[in-house]
Amino acid sequence: MGAGHAHKLYRHGRSPVHALPPHTKLAAVFAFVLVVVSTPREAMWAFAVYAGLLALVAYTARVPAGFLLKRLLIEVPFVAFAVLLPFVAEGERTDVLGLSLSVNGLWGAWNVLAKGTLGVAASVLLASTTELRELLLGLQRLRLPPLLVQIASFMVRYGDVITDEMRRMRIARESRGFEARGVKHWGVLAKSAGALFIRSYERGERVHLAMVSRGYAGSMPVIDEVTADRAQWSYALALPSAALVVCLLGWTL
Repeated sequence: MGAGHAHKLYRHGRSPVHALPPHTKLAAVFAFVLVVVSTPREAMWAFAVYAGLLALVAYTARVPAGFLLKRLLIEVPFVAFAVLLPFVAEGERTDVLGLSLSVNGLWGAWNVLAKGTLGVAASVLLASTTELRELLLGLQRLRLPPLLVQIASFMVRYGDVITDEMRRMRIARESRGFEARGVKHWGVLAKSAGALFIRSYERGERVHLAMVSRGYAGSMPVIDEVTADRAQWSYALALPSAALVVCLLGWTL
């Protein structure tokens, strides 16, 4: 998979969570999200317990609350959608602070906010404790289709390359006195986007030819074989196992 690739979500640290093999963490987060989604929305106490479990994981991983909350802002569009639900949904209505709101819409908004926030928080914790290269190795270890893993690998590798190319083009425009101020400058930006697409396409062709000349035949060599013992699996699956107990109680109580 090549050299490591750091990303902004990752937080360097030495904790039991950081040390877990990536495929165990991927499986744990996936199972946790499935359990959260399966929980009845009426069991509001269960979601508070889930939040407590994630807080415990964050504490164990030494991920500060501010770091986590700042990255939860990515779900703002979903929050806006949830806020609109009580106003646009049909069915029985109720008055809240002088506003006529749909009961089904209120439950739907709560459902989206609670489950969406917990899912995003679990994903952020995963990204905060696992490097991108390790995530790709974990996906490979979980037997995901090799082609999808390769596509994700190249997206990770060349996303920053393209971003850096955009930065250089912006600096070149600004050094020549260009500053986008209105619709009349959209033509220049469109030409820049076209040039960026052509450069990226040409770079991709050169990379593919270089890979083929070195014997690439549709699969990437595995340099690091990631394994996990029973203790590591047990440690990783403690989160979804505890969440499953809470989910079952939510359905029965």
